[in-house]
Amino acid sequence: MDFSPIIEFLQKFETKKVMTYIQAMDMKTVMEHPYFLTGVGFTAVIAYFMRWRLLLVAVMAITGFIYLLGYTLSKGTSLDGGMPTDSLVVLVGGGSFIVFLAIYLLFIRND
Repeated sequence: MDFSPIIEFLQKFETKKVMTYIQAMDMKTVMEHPYFLTGVGFTAVIAYFMRWRLLLVAVMAITGFIYLLGYTLSKGTSLDGGMPTDSLVVLVGGGSFIVFLAIYLLFIRND
């Protein structure tokens, strides 16, 4: 039996090649890719129906922070001039909201 096609397929997943691919990725492109959005949505729906609160909160918090950082960095943050910009206020306020929501869902709310 010839295993050469299997070996060639597995050689694509060498650590060096995988790390090169990950470093070349653009997070904005990945966040807007339909497969990524479908995977996150599917994971959140499964966690909700199976009542896996920790997984659901982790998915919501990580996704929320990624979108929040993407929004904030696209608007540009700067402390030049002494006063925080509107995007920095959104980052701090949105981050605080995500943290307090995660604490509420994990520790305070009981179903």
